[in-house]
Amino acid sequence: MSPATPAAPSVHDLVRLRAEHPEAVAEAAARRKRRPLLRTADASAPDLNTNTGTGTGSGTAPGRRTTGSATDHPGRLMIIAADHPARGALAVGDRALAMANRFELLQRLCLALSRPGVDGVLASADVLEDLLLLGALEDKVVMGSMNRGGLAGAAFELDDRFTGHRPEDLVRHGFDAGKLLLRIDHEDPGSLDTLHAAARTIDAMAALRLPVFVEPFLCRRVDGRLRNELDAAAVATSIAIASGLGGTSAYTWLKVPVTEEPEDMARVMETSTLPAVLLGGEVGDDLDGAYKKWREALRLPTVRGLVVGRSLLYPVDGDVAGAVDTAVSLLQPGRDG
Repeated sequence: MSPATPAAPSVHDLVRLRAEHPEAVAEAAARRKRRPLLRTADASAPDLNTNTGTGTGSGTAPGRRTTGSATDHPGRLMIIAADHPARGALAVGDRALAMANRFELLQRLCLALSRPGVDGVLASADVLEDLLLLGALEDKVVMGSMNRGGLAGAAFELDDRFTGHRPEDLVRHGFDAGKLLLRIDHEDPGSLDTLHAAARTIDAMAALRLPVFVEPFLCRRVDGRLRNELDAAAVATSIAIASGLGGTSAYTWLKVPVTEEPEDMARVMETSTLPAVLLGGEVGDDLDGAYKKWREALRLPTVRGLVVGRSLLYPVDGDVAGAVDTAVSLLQPGRDG
């Protein structure tokens, strides 16, 4: 089987393949064409993205290949996030189970990954392995989600155990980076366990020379529910804490939210020299407002890209391709929109 031939021609072939030939996952990982985390302006290889023909919304026709220049946004990243289901977070807006249909989620992911300028995906092992079998991860950055034990709404949510990818799993599959979530509540002792585990994981990733994206928040419980604090002081403090974790920060990236007052981002991002990407988070119905905030923050020197999931995969108007293409355009030099 050539690298261009997916092990599973469609999402409906996945169940049969997983049941009858579980080794197909490792075989697909070994065949996958890899790429650098960041492409530079002098990169000569085109970015060839394959649409599997299972997409949702408008955009590339089934089976068609699209080509985007490797220099569309040199030195920057556009990553689609889909690790929410692994901690029981299935809602998008007022749709409580929007992400529960795995077949639909995979269709939306394949469409998003086929769009020019999309660099890769962040997900848990099950989702990444489905995408591997579908052939959707060729020449893409593959980022494994590492701690998913802090289940949404659970009493132990802040004792966020590393129940997902281990560093050695990322190496074995030839994946390109890891991501960990670090939520800190000064009133919850579970935060200390997560903080300690995060530091040791950063050490392990650095020893393997694998980038790790740390997503830090200060948070608190309001009526029993966890709320992330997005004021300037809280975001700056979380960045300072995350930047100092582990015995080296050489392979550490930050994954940060836009502050509740977007004009505060410039001084907040002066808290660290580590490269950072912006996370999407819940944007509700105001995707245009989110684009505006991301565009402004992307002008800051340490901000190197976007990692966005639900708002692009499940846009209110249903146009996945259009939402993704607009987000990609924010990374292109000289595009002020």
